[in-house]
Amino acid sequence: MTHKLTPKAALFLFIPPILWAGNAIVGRIVAGQIPPMTLNFLRWSIALAILTPFLGRLWAARQSLREAWLRLAMLGLAGMGCYNSFQYLALQTSTAVNVTLVAASMPVWVLVIGRLFFAQKVSKRAWLGAALSLLGVSVVLLQGDLRRFGDVALVPGDGWMILATWAWATYSWLLSSPNKAQAAVGQDWLVYLMAQILFGVMWSASFTTAEWTLPVILGNPEPQILWDATLVMALAYVAICPALLAYKFWGAGIALAGATTAGFFANLTPLFAATFSTLFLGEAPHLYHLVAFALIIMGIVVSSRKRG
Repeated sequence: MTHKLTPKAALFLFIPPILWAGNAIVGRIVAGQIPPMTLNFLRWSIALAILTPFLGRLWAARQSLREAWLRLAMLGLAGMGCYNSFQYLALQTSTAVNVTLVAASMPVWVLVIGRLFFAQKVSKRAWLGAALSLLGVSVVLLQGDLRRFGDVALVPGDGWMILATWAWATYSWLLSSPNKAQAAVGQDWLVYLMAQILFGVMWSASFTTAEWTLPVILGNPEPQILWDATLVMALAYVAICPALLAYKFWGAGIALAGATTAGFFANLTPLFAATFSTLFLGEAPHLYHLVAFALIIMGIVVSSRKRG
């Protein structure tokens, strides 16, 4: 399949980072109120409940779903079961700077996983685009001051975030390299998304079960959920915006532009997060925000240009 970054594809890939930036902020706000695996399980369970009126379409496509079940299970594991579970878990022990910096390595992991497991050739142009994109994210995370590198210390959460980026890179390649059965299901985007979410809920349920039972077995305090209006609104947001809407646009964008190009758009997330911090915290934007934005856009353009 030929992939090309059209204006339509760019728009589809531009929207998810905005919604995911909000997800990161909301995830930090409620980190002390709900265990990370439980947050992810409730997120996708609510999303699936919202789609309940369309279950008839899922049943009607049961034959094609049976043929593609393994790929759909892999998509649900990587994109729904693992990625956000690991991200929410990372935020329990790692700083926002570290988590976002690790997540900024996404284009590199997309290239590496594509090369190792999906037989994808990686051009010099793609590696250059990845370097520019990483440089741009580093500028905003370090606030234009290289001395801030000394403040970064590795903690367990950084390891969880590395696993999260691997999961998302794998998810992106599974989307952009469908087999015949998967492509047949993908003709109906709603059925395609619902099937992934269904498997994602099952994977998340197993992770959540372990999250609540292991502490009891090991004699540690049992996890708790501190319900209030903030948590309810947070669950509504993460289930609708960064889940249903973002995944819809991301899947459509990858189908048009491919996983490699999409990986660079994901690096817009920390920049949007910085913008939201400006809006909510009253912090004025700085010159390095513009520099970082320019570098990331350059990375997207360089990586997506064809030789000619």
